Amino acid sequence: MPCTAEHREGYVPHYNIRTDLALEAQEIIKSQSDAEIPGVASETVREDGITVTRIKVENEAAAQQLGKAPGHYITLEAPGMRSPNTDLQDRLTEVLARELRQFLPLPANLAETVLVVGLGNWNVTPDALGPKVIEDLLVTRHAFEMRTNTLGEGFRSVCALSPGVLGITGIETGEIIQALVQRVKPALVIAIDALAASRLERLHTTIQIADTGINPGSGVGNHRLGVTRQTIGVPVVAIGVPTVVDASTIVGAAMNAMINAFKREAAGMEGLGLHLERLDWNERQILIREVLEPYAGGRLMVTPKEIDSFIDDISLTIAAGINAALHPKVQSAGAGKYLQ
Repeated sequence: MPCTAEHREGYVPHYNIRTDLALEAQEIIKSQSDAEIPGVASETVREDGITVTRIKVENEAAAQQLGKAPGHYITLEAPGMRSPNTDLQDRLTEVLARELRQFLPLPANLAETVLVVGLGNWNVTPDALGPKVIEDLLVTRHAFEMRTNTLGEGFRSVCALSPGVLGITGIETGEIIQALVQRVKPALVIAIDALAASRLERLHTTIQIADTGINPGSGVGNHRLGVTRQTIGVPVVAIGVPTVVDASTIVGAAMNAMINAFKREAAGMEGLGLHLERLDWNERQILIREVLEPYAGGRLMVTPKEIDSFIDDISLTIAAGINAALHPKVQSAGAGKYLQ
């Protein structure tokens, strides 16, 4: 199948908007029509500053329309995370751990290994989420292998790896994971990666969980070997946080805001505003690409200047949530206690 915008991972078909969030893809399509998307079921609950949205893409037809593989997607939104808020961070950790415990296909036997993979480039801050999470995970497989009693009861066999990126290792990340799975034989793989969003306000305030696996680099338009059940042979759950927005998406939103502003000032619609309003979606995209072309061929990804602190905060939240979800002992003792 040709790699057109309609079929590329991270794009909403027919709109050419880059987003890795199933929630945003659904919002974009529904913004053009109030009708429900056939084959897509969703529910939303709100609790104490956190919004949880569960989406199920039921068939291939719905997947083609949404631009997301068939499967289940859970999105946690905590807008308050844009400002330092330890109470909200603790609540988000608890909600994440709860959702993961219900979502992960965890083996009943705690001795069966779970492999956690932190995807991304630790040298590039917006892409360092995966490696940062791995730094704070509670890994225990070595204790199980050595048959020591140092851990005590209530811990699961967990191992973790940050495989780097193709430009560092010269090896496809998917190939590294395939080889590791063959050797370690985990019952489950959890892959963590940075994502792309279509709205700036979702950066670092949103966590997506999906049982469809992940395509490393898709957030910035790099198409690599997927890390999915089909490619590595075991269930894969992906956890991602949007850290970048495509510049063309920002320009498109600014264009819409400008048209609306011109509408409020009727006189302004006589010139540029009226011309822009008459452009259809594809024509607007062509105009945006022409404007951005001198800058890195139009492939600009934008991230906030506070990226360092954002990554530190959200990576700790995810690590604590995973620790509590995987280890019964951590769940009972408090998620933050066992951070490395």
